[in-house]
Amino acid sequence: MKGELPFVSVIVPMRNEAGHLAACINSILAQDYPLERRELIIVDGNSDDASLEMLASYGARLQVLQNPRRIVPTAMNIGIRASLGEIIVRVDAHTTLATDYLSCGVATLQRTGADNVGGPMISIGGGQVGNAIAAAMASRLGIGAYFHFASDDREVDTVYMGMWRRSAFERIGLFDEELVRNQDDELNYRLRKSGGRIFLTMSMRSSYQNRQSLKTLAKQFYQYGVWKIRVLQKHPKQMSLRHFVPPVFVVALLVAAVAALVVPGGGWLLAVTLLAYAGILGVAGLQAGREHGFAIVPLTIVAIATMHLCWGAGFVVGLLKFWPRWLSSEQPPPQLGRGECVPGEN
Repeated sequence: MKGELPFVSVIVPMRNEAGHLAACINSILAQDYPLERRELIIVDGNSDDASLEMLASYGARLQVLQNPRRIVPTAMNIGIRASLGEIIVRVDAHTTLATDYLSCGVATLQRTGADNVGGPMISIGGGQVGNAIAAAMASRLGIGAYFHFASDDREVDTVYMGMWRRSAFERIGLFDEELVRNQDDELNYRLRKSGGRIFLTMSMRSSYQNRQSLKTLAKQFYQYGVWKIRVLQKHPKQMSLRHFVPPVFVVALLVAAVAALVVPGGGWLLAVTLLAYAGILGVAGLQAGREHGFAIVPLTIVAIATMHLCWGAGFVVGLLKFWPRWLSSEQPPPQLGRGECVPGEN
């Protein structure tokens, strides 16, 4: 009976993850899915910490491939092309999986007929700032994607990480290797555009170690904003109203600030803008306080504001950075031929 289960390839894109890698790999190796029906492929982006030595200690239990370009989409494409699986699973190095993660995912694919499935993203924080960032990530007013605050199984636009049928990549192509960020959103949009379905199930349980400082959080969300412009240019219909709210607010804030300096009475516009935003942040903070304790509220408000402002600023910068690309033609993503499989080397 076990031999009838689909073969699963787990791919971990990574670079310099010595601090998190062991917990991630151990959780993958501990899966209750039959060992003979799965493989683990680590795609390393030229790590210069202790990651490679750590990987070597696992011996033949995993395969290590190199990713000279160091970014996630190229890592995923290298792993997919080298894999043997009928099902492809992405696992990020900051994540640990429940022991039945693969089993639940495969069962969900088979039960729903979806092309991609995933579970909720549970951030685990760490320290006062890390815990506040985790609360901000889980807030409905923080990011907006359903997998951050999911409560029920349902069909969705995108999922955290992802477990795809190989046939999906054969049909729509691989990850877009231009996109340093937002590559999952872009690929999942292409999947839905082709008629594919994406399903989130609460049974696929994992935990994600989020950023631990406001500085790294700011950098993360700034990059998300910048690269969202390239997704917009490639797929205008992928955007929803919530994507435009942060950049519109950033522009409104800048206009109000200038008006306060040069227009008589312009300070009122700035005050109203700030008060309205403070009200939104207050609601988000109270929601976080009810769930995590009210001591976390001030830092959570700061974390949410960091996410909003940096994403919005990145979006505005991306408009300027990628402005010439509005007039250029877009190249199709790399393709995976039907039945293509090129096993990698250890």
